[in-house]
Amino acid sequence: MKFVLDKNRALSPQICEHICLQIALGEYMPDSKIASVREAALDFSVNPNTVQRSYETLEVQGILYSVRGSGWYVASDISIAKQMLEVVLEEKTAQYFESMAALGYTVEDVKSYVKEWKA
Repeated sequence: MKFVLDKNRALSPQICEHICLQIALGEYMPDSKIASVREAALDFSVNPNTVQRSYETLEVQGILYSVRGSGWYVASDISIAKQMLEVVLEEKTAQYFESMAALGYTVEDVKSYVKEWKA
């Protein structure tokens, strides 16, 4: 899955969100190794320190763990990654509805539009 960072938002949280999405979609299985910090930095076109910070954040949250000298791995319990993704979904949905309200659309207008929208 190609991922493009939004340069108007902090990079580390976006990387965390993307990794959680990959875990939730089964692209990374429990206890599987993920890209090294350097590989991920190249993939995301960011400084390795940004990826390191993201991985450490996910480790504190219980989503990743590190094995010294071996790399970074997905935690056995991926429910935390799925929960984080639910929070992101709720936030993005709320932002969308707020933006639409600012344009003068009601919740019913937006629901109608979404029902008719084709991806």
